[in-house]
Amino acid sequence: MDTMPDPIRMLHFADVHVGMENYGRLDPTTGTSSRVRDFLDRLDEMIDFAAQNEADLAVFAGDAFKNRDPEPTQQREFAARIKRLADTMPVLLLVGNHDTAGIAAKASSVDIFQALAVPGVIVGGRPGGQVVQTRRGPVFLAWMPYPVRNRLLAQPEQHGKSIEELEAALQETVVDILADLAQQAAAHDMPRVLSAHLSVKEARLGSERLIMLGKDLSLATSALADPIWDYVALGHIHRHQALNPGGYPPVVYSGSLERIDFGEEDEEKGFCWVELARGKTTWRFVPVAARPFRTVEVDASGAEDPTKAVLDAVSRVDVKGAVIRIQVTLRADQAAALHDREILRALEPTAQVSLGRRYLEDERARLDGVSPEALTPLQLVETYFRIRGEAPERTKALLARAEALMEEAAEEADRAEAAA
Repeated sequence: MDTMPDPIRMLHFADVHVGMENYGRLDPTTGTSSRVRDFLDRLDEMIDFAAQNEADLAVFAGDAFKNRDPEPTQQREFAARIKRLADTMPVLLLVGNHDTAGIAAKASSVDIFQALAVPGVIVGGRPGGQVVQTRRGPVFLAWMPYPVRNRLLAQPEQHGKSIEELEAALQETVVDILADLAQQAAAHDMPRVLSAHLSVKEARLGSERLIMLGKDLSLATSALADPIWDYVALGHIHRHQALNPGGYPPVVYSGSLERIDFGEEDEEKGFCWVELARGKTTWRFVPVAARPFRTVEVDASGAEDPTKAVLDAVSRVDVKGAVIRIQVTLRADQAAALHDREILRALEPTAQVSLGRRYLEDERARLDGVSPEALTPLQLVETYFRIRGEAPERTKALLARAEALMEEAAEEADRAEAAA
């Protein structure tokens, strides 16, 4: 009697961002931030799960590091974990926007795996696809890295076009690439997986909203949900979500493995466990023990002792092992009565603490709970336009132009550096 083959067990994860140090402390034994350790610990947790459940294939959907120039220690630690995966299964390392340089000649942060021909590792730096052999059978695996404008639109016929024309040309180029990959997949009678690092219009954004507004190409879910595929593994947006509910194939953002800032305070973090079968793929989200982020709002404007009011409020919150943001509302005449050091000293043994003051007389616009120093230049520009009340479409166009100018400046700096 014929029996159905076992489904192929696939790990789907993304947006590891090793090197993020927000709200961390220096670990004197390793010389690295405690937050870097958080991200590595989540990787270890996921890899342990994969080993215990006999995974056949790992798809990493992009953004290995905080930026394209990671520190050697961070590279070593990430590589050790990818090697652990690759020792037992094929691994796709898709190149995300944080991994890649704007200039085509520059290497991405994960190209070293390709240069060293690390067994079992496929680096998705350019769109492509191939049959991958796993212990439970073959998979046709295709990938679309982050679409970099000045790489995809470098042809002479694109010169002199408006921002709107260039955006349309970029979208058409990416849709054509995806159609070609689907055509390649159709020739193979086996489970078929597409991985991509990009934005989808229907996706709900989290803390990356400021980073991506006016910057990203954004496709419709329908451009990815071709029934040729059995699973579409997405990266780039940190919030885990499925975009084709009730339809086939599943189109899924795994989300990031660890919280990056308070914009992700309420988001569950983890990875996806996929059981691939032609036309019958199933999957589930597996949460990980990401570090908690908690905001404590304290209105101490009517308190005789604002320091005590803050400590009382925090005592009612589970702060152990968490990153705590305390936002205190005060009258201006209470400024000297709030003793920051006393509060931090009381909490620091068990938590990482950020303490902010807000005065009743302060009518300045808040930047989504983030200090200006924590924002990139493009984020500050976006915030300026939003506070001014610019229309969303005009804001998007202005930001695209601002980003283009910043990229031109960065490329000029890179050329100057190379010539020096």
